[in-house]
This record gives sequence, structure tokens and C-alpha cells, in this order.
Amino acid sequence: MDCVRTQLATAEFAAVDVETNGYGGERCELTEVGAALVGGGELHERFSSLVQVQQPLGRGIQRFTGISQAMVDEAPAPEDALRPLAELLEGRVLVAHSASFDRRVLAQAFERAGLEWPDPPALCTVAMARRFAPLATQRKLVLLAGALGIEVELAHRALADAETCARVFCALFPRLCAHAASVEDALALLGPRRRRSRRETGRRRSREERPDLSELPEDPGVYVFRDERGRPLYVGKSVSVRSRARSHFCRPTGWTGRAEVVDYRPTNSELGALVLENRLIKACRPPGNVKLKRADGYVYVRARLDIAYPVLDVAPEPAAGRAVNVGPMRGRAAAVELVGQLNSLFGLRHCGRALRRRDNPSAYGQMGRCLSPCLGDLDPNLYRRRLDAALALFEGEDDGRRALLDHVEQQMCKAAAERLYERAEVLRRRHERLSGLLGRLGGVLAATHARSRLVLAAHPVKARYDAFWIVAGRVVDWGPLDRDVRELAARAAACDDRPASRATVSADEVDEIRIVSAWLAANQGPELALELARGQGATDVITGGASAVEQVLELTGGFGADYTFEATGNVAVMRQAVEAARMGWGLCTVAGVAGKGETLDVVPRLLITGRRVCGSSFGGVKGRDQVPALVERYLAGEIDVDAFVSHRIGLDDVNRGFELIEAQDGIRSVIDLPGGL
Repeated sequence: MDCVRTQLATAEFAAVDVETNGYGGERCELTEVGAALVGGGELHERFSSLVQVQQPLGRGIQRFTGISQAMVDEAPAPEDALRPLAELLEGRVLVAHSASFDRRVLAQAFERAGLEWPDPPALCTVAMARRFAPLATQRKLVLLAGALGIEVELAHRALADAETCARVFCALFPRLCAHAASVEDALALLGPRRRRSRRETGRRRSREERPDLSELPEDPGVYVFRDERGRPLYVGKSVSVRSRARSHFCRPTGWTGRAEVVDYRPTNSELGALVLENRLIKACRPPGNVKLKRADGYVYVRARLDIAYPVLDVAPEPAAGRAVNVGPMRGRAAAVELVGQLNSLFGLRHCGRALRRRDNPSAYGQMGRCLSPCLGDLDPNLYRRRLDAALALFEGEDDGRRALLDHVEQQMCKAAAERLYERAEVLRRRHERLSGLLGRLGGVLAATHARSRLVLAAHPVKARYDAFWIVAGRVVDWGPLDRDVRELAARAAACDDRPASRATVSADEVDEIRIVSAWLAANQGPELALELARGQGATDVITGGASAVEQVLELTGGFGADYTFEATGNVAVMRQAVEAARMGWGLCTVAGVAGKGETLDVVPRLLITGRRVCGSSFGGVKGRDQVPALVERYLAGEIDVDAFVSHRIGLDDVNRGFELIEAQDGIRSVIDLPGGL
């Protein structure tokens, strides 16, 4: 029966809501789905199910939804969770809050699971509220329900939100019936008012007509769709090649109708897939790839050295040609403010690349914040020495934040020693301002050509790695991690022969430098944490993930550790800490604070075989008599606390500290009080 032509008053509806892993595009995965049948203005049968995911859940999305990694690990496979939903949607109208999002997520999940998407007609409660409840200006689900007098007890879980959506639909349904007689009329009434994009679309192909995707692996890699003559049509990458390749036929485009064959190249990591995809797109130039997607949100501070008096600017791409690129950094406004601070501190130009001659110095020149090359009497070598001094702060082995603050502090002490107290006061205020600025500037504050390194990029699930030799920001060699130490040493020696200097960057290398630097910035947290652990005496360090327990068992000869400690607040990591403890007498100490409503799921067998679990608040330290002793040891230099400070902020930027905590970034922030109070 075609439900589109059904009378609206007699039609059956299914209110649906989905929860995802919080990512967008191809990385978006369904974690939970809930549905409630609606008929006659009442709610009837309910359905809810968690769904397994391939990528680990982030800590933020776990706190937001209350869905932990352990919950999705034990959830049904996507095909098992979605089959009952497909039966429930058959012959019914889908109702959702922001229906386009839910439809897109569900269609993608059905395609990845190898199931036929029912493609039911959909009504959106946001569109209904916009038309029939114009005074309810806040149209988020909970706020809209409150404006309509509907009580909400639980949010951000699929079934609870589906029920809330169903009640909102029931509240607005009489008004919809007054304006539309059938489902077809309702769809036309609530349809999008915006003009559809001119994106090329293709005919939806049945499964029998599509290329054979059964040989594609559920591993990272790059896939290439080709036509009947073997010409490449589209190059893509994913951490799960098969699932991503299937999703292209969910929303067919022009090239999908001509795709006959698909081949792939496996990698061991996401970074390997990113680099390989970039190189294949440039080599094959397939018509389906208009340009490389950019979704990282990073920016760079650039100095293009092709003019006599270079300027610092901020852009989302590294500069090609002879240039110095600092980054990637997250936060364009903060990066622009940083450029202004550097220009004033070193007397660099504040204007654009085009240098206009002036008869009198600009306002910055009159205040002593610019060398005023626009007057035409400045030695270019003097200007370049100032620029080199500014860029040298970011060309060391460490992040440039500390070097920049140390430079300002040295200038302040020098001015005070020369009894230039007004300048010293100006530099003190600049130091405070920079401390707050650098605290909220995310990413990496280092030149892309600095810090050549060997990077091991891990497989999302399995204990496999890709090795990358990065020199001057470029990938000079990479491939699967070879267990042969001599082979690794030989490849590393060959890479060491290439100098890491300010070499000219060709236009074709810009994308790869951006891809590699953005990946390193997004994945540097574990690297920094491991270095910190080494500094505190750790003999062996491993990168966390699904294979962490296996790595601990391998390090301990298969027995496990006598003592394990968890300090992340992530219940999945807590469970790994218990599993990694030694059978018989292993002790796991949980120090992290889990999110509200999260539970620790432990297999009873682990406890029966002798493992123990205990908790610790503040390390068991007594505040009255033991904390002062720790402070004295710190002041005496016996305890290294500074290494654990994540951010330093001024008192004027204290609100920024709360923002860092909310963003789960300000783990251990220190407020610097003015005057040392």
C-alpha cells in the first residue's frame, strides 16, 4: 500500500530518533536507534536498540549521550539492530525532529549493513513547529516540548527522544490536519523552502547492478571506483573500506551510475589512508573528486618569503613556494590576535603584502610597534633579521608557546635592568595577555618543517601500525611497520640524509603537508602523555586503544600487571585496567571520575580468578597534614608538578578556564595571579 496517498487522519506514523558517535560525513556511525508508533493521537508500540560501532567513541559523546564504549561493544551488530526497524517502518510515515539528519544517518547505516533502506516518506517536527507554532522560537526538541506543555524526563537517548518527538507531533497534528488532507499534501506543505542544490545526481541502482563490494575489507585503506574501461571515476578513503564504499550508493551521484569495478589498497592506519588518497587523486584526477575535503578546522600562520618585507598572515592552507608555515592551530580569531602580538613585539608590518609608500609613519610606527618599511629608508636585512627572530621561536624541538613567553620575559627583565620601567610594564601586560591567548589557542605552535620524526599510526582496532618518516613536514617514506630492526634502521638513516630546513614547498605538496600536520595535531595528545610518562620513570609506554590489554599482556609475558591504575574517567579504560591486572593478585585502582549515570561493566570471571578493584580519591592523601608536606616538597624541587599543568591563564581570563573544563581540555589549569599574589 502506498502510504503517501493515505488520508492523513488514518495514516500510521513511526517517530524515530537516532544517536551517533558525534562525527560527520563518512565517520558518522549509528550508536542507538529508538522508535515509537503513533496512531489516533496516542503512542503505541516502542522499539529501541544499541548498535555496534567500528570506531571508538570519544569521551565527549559518551558524556553527552550516556552511551559508553562498553555498551556499544556488547550491542547487536548493525544488521541485527536494523532489521526490526525496517519492519516497523514498512507502510508507515517516518516522523523525526530534524528529519533530514535522521534519514541520512539511517540510510547510511542500512547501506553499510547491507540492508535495503525502506525509504519511507518523512515529516519533520521542526518544520511543523516553524509553521504551526511560530511563537516557539527555540526549536530544539526539549525546548520545543516545554513550549508546548510537554514534560521531558530524559534527553539525548534514542527512545526517550523518539517518545518526546512523538508527543510533539501529536500536539501539532490537529493543526496539520486542518491544512492537509493526505500524507502527500502534508509532505508538500512541509517541504523545504530552499532551492535544491545543483549537485549532479544519478539513478539509484539495485544491488544486482552495483559493483561487487564483497571482497573489500573492513580495514583502513583507499578504494577506487572505475568504469567498464577501467578508467578511475572516484577515489575515496575510510577506516572501513567496505562500509564507506557501500554508502556511496545510498545517495547516488553522476559517477555511481557508471561504476562497474572497484579495487582497493589497504593500509594499517587512518593517516596512511589520508596520504594515499591524496596521492592517488593527484595522479588519477578522477572526475568524481572535485577537490580534497577539508573538515579539520585548523589554520596556519604563514610568512611568504618572496618579497623584500614579508608579512605574517593567517590562512587555512600552508603557503606554497619559499615560506615558513607555523601550525596547525585551532581558533582563527586567536591566531589573528597572535599575529598582531608578534608584529608589535618584533616591529613587523601590520599591513598587507602590497607595500604602499608613505610620507609619514603609520600609527603603529609612531608607537614603536613597526619598523615602517613603507617610508622607503629601511634596510631589508634589518627587517629580515627581526622576522627570522620571530620565526625562530617556532623552529625548535618543542612547542613554541614556552619559547615565546620566555622571550617576552627576557625582554621585560632586560628593560627593568636598564631602568626602562614603563617598557617593562608594557611587556609585563603583554606577557599576561599572551599567556591567556596561548592557553586558548589549540593545536600546535611549531613550524611545519621543524621536528623531523618517526610516527607510528595505529590501526583503529587491531595491533598493526604504519610507520611514517616525516622530514620538513613531508612524508619522505612510509609503509607497514616492519619488525626487522635492521630494515627500520636503514630506512631511518636514508631519511636522516634529507635536511629539515626551510625548503621550497611545491603546490602539489601543500595538501600533504596540511594532511600530515593536521593529523599530528589531532593525535599528539597520546604522544605528549607518553613522553610525560617516560619523564616520570616509566620504562615502557603504549598507545591506548582497543588493543591496549593485548599489548600489556605481551609486555608481561601473558600474565598481566601486578598493579594497574586508571585516571581518565572513561569506563571503557576502567574495564581495560581490570582486564590488564594479573590473575591471582592483580590490583586495579580506579582514580578517574566517570560521567553521570555511567557504570563499570566487569566480567565476574575476572574477579573470581583473584583480581581486585578499588577506588582512590585524591590518592588517599589527607588534606590537613599531608598536603602541606607535598607543597613543601614541591617548593624544594623534589616533586615535578609543572609537567602536569595543561594550561596557564591569567586572572582576567578565568572564564576561559571554565570553557576549557567544559570542552574537556582544561585538565589541570593554573591561574597566574597578578603581582605574584
